Amino acid sequence: QVQLVQSGGGLVQSGGSLTLSCAASGFTLVRYNIAWFRQAPGKEREAVSCITSDDNTKYALSVRGRFTISGDNAEKRVRLQMNSLKPEDTAVYYCNAQAPGLRVYWGQGTQVTVSS
Repeated sequence: QVQLVQSGGGLVQSGGSLTLSCAASGFTLVRYNIAWFRQAPGKEREAVSCITSDDNTKYALSVRGRFTISGDNAEKRVRLQMNSLKPEDTAVYYCNAQAPGLRVYWGQGTQVTVSS
């Protein structure tokens, strides 16, 4: 099946770390720009970080210096390493794959909960 499959996430105390993974099934990520979004209860979905097909990375100001996005074309996987987590990072996180002229893919979402 052609899809993005997410793993990782869970419950962590403030200051802790988690790693989210987004794996491509049935296709390769080589030409895709991959982004992580998150949506907290009652809030709009927001972009967190992205990595382009040529490995340029961007981060939202709220996570810069704490989150790191990385890609592994051989594993067809993108990871989001989240350090120094804060309660305000609590949200459902989604990965997204986009490429010009190609279908857009979304992962199934994974809950991240940071307790204070």
